[in-house]
Amino acid sequence: MASPNINPTVRRRRLGQELRRLRETKGLTAEGVAEKLLVSQSKISRLENGRRSISPRDVRDLCGVYEVEDPRVVESLMQMAKDSRQQGWWHAFGDIPYSVYIGLETDAESLRVYEPQVVPGLLQTPQYAEAVISGALPESTPEEWAKRVGVRLRRQERVTTAAAPLRLWAVVDEAALRRMVGDRHLMLAQLEYLQELARLPHVTVQVLPFKAGAHTGLSGHYAILEFPETTDSSVVYIEGVTSDLYLEKTADVQKYTVMYEHLRAKALSAEDSQEYIDEIAKGYAAS
Repeated sequence: MASPNINPTVRRRRLGQELRRLRETKGLTAEGVAEKLLVSQSKISRLENGRRSISPRDVRDLCGVYEVEDPRVVESLMQMAKDSRQQGWWHAFGDIPYSVYIGLETDAESLRVYEPQVVPGLLQTPQYAEAVISGALPESTPEEWAKRVGVRLRRQERVTTAAAPLRLWAVVDEAALRRMVGDRHLMLAQLEYLQELARLPHVTVQVLPFKAGAHTGLSGHYAILEFPETTDSSVVYIEGVTSDLYLEKTADVQKYTVMYEHLRAKALSAEDSQEYIDEIAKGYAAS
């Protein structure tokens, strides 16, 4: 079991960034390094972007190519490789398709999310989460649904616990609040819970009403994660059906950041959003 202070996803990412820096310092290309080590270029790329597990042997071989002579540096990088192969808390739930994202979210300092279809996962009640997951994965088993709900509830601890809470800013489309997930009683409870969490000092919820018209979020859901360590670049996460996309280039992150600012500007203020959610909730209560 991994130490609670070790996040394997983040360790892989930091190690990959350092290996990329060493390669670039030597003026080498990923293709050239791959040829020297008789491996594929894609392997080098995956090691550098932290998407692939890296062994101490890989680190040793790369340090040899990069002519790293200080044994303390080599040992430090090899230790990072060992730590990165340990398991995070989410591995106890079995195979989770979006485990890379969970690792990043676990270590993030702040999260900005735009959600056009459903209430954001970190702000869902257990009943709403179960209804969303079972509806989205009709061919999965109840056991699989329960596992995913369990993971979602564990993730929510970053929001609901007082110790170093995640700073969460959510822009939620009106459609997500009006879509009947489950029955009206479930929806009423969900909207009341959403209002409760929105009153926390580290949580901001803005509703993007239908009347806002066309906006920069029409391409769909995305999230922007930021980290406490300045060496950890921000990440844009775009969830897919069979695979997810992680954008880390400065230009990409900046583009999505600007898009998010436009969304925030078009959305209702936090105070007006509370009133708007309350009006929608009254509709469910009166049904």
